[in-house]
Amino acid sequence: MKQALTDAVTEAHAWLDGQYEQFFTTPFFDDAHWALPASTELVRAASLGFEEPESYPVDSRGGAYYWAFSGIKHMGAGQFYVMSTRDSHGDPLHGARSYRLRVPPDPPVKLYWSATGYDRETHALIRDVDRASRASTTPGLRSNADGSVDLHIGPRPPEGNDANWLPTNPDRPFEILVRFYGPKPALFDKTWRLPDIEALD
Repeated sequence: MKQALTDAVTEAHAWLDGQYEQFFTTPFFDDAHWALPASTELVRAASLGFEEPESYPVDSRGGAYYWAFSGIKHMGAGQFYVMSTRDSHGDPLHGARSYRLRVPPDPPVKLYWSATGYDRETHALIRDVDRASRASTTPGLRSNADGSVDLHIGPRPPEGNDANWLPTNPDRPFEILVRFYGPKPALFDKTWRLPDIEALD
């Protein structure tokens, strides 16, 4: 019985991870690996309180709970999220490597944006690092001359630019969730685009 239950847990985890990977088969931006962390059917059903009898996306709901540990009710109203697990070459993000995420000028937000690192296998915050995220409100965050912001993601901070560093665990794969608080139309009509995370080594 113990072995049967252990096997069931392993099988369920693999199935849920497959559901999670399905989110990325339709990227939010055509030229990048960012995707919505929930299916459009789930977002609609949740916003309506699951009251439509012909639509109950239970598999997508399971996938969302698997990574987010919470329900999604009104994504796109007060906030909007995109997630990435891969760099610009399509390679999985790994904490041993160094990356750059360049947030273009004039992000389409009324409030602020943030980027948070999570462990790819557990979907929990990365353990044993001194910060979970960086945001446009982070004290000392540096902007480039054109107004863009370079976030440095990896096991070591860039020299002299700790405020723009999002640390990773060098022994673990990771994923990045970017949140837009008070999103503006340029995000949804995609006249503003978030580029892929670039590997630097």
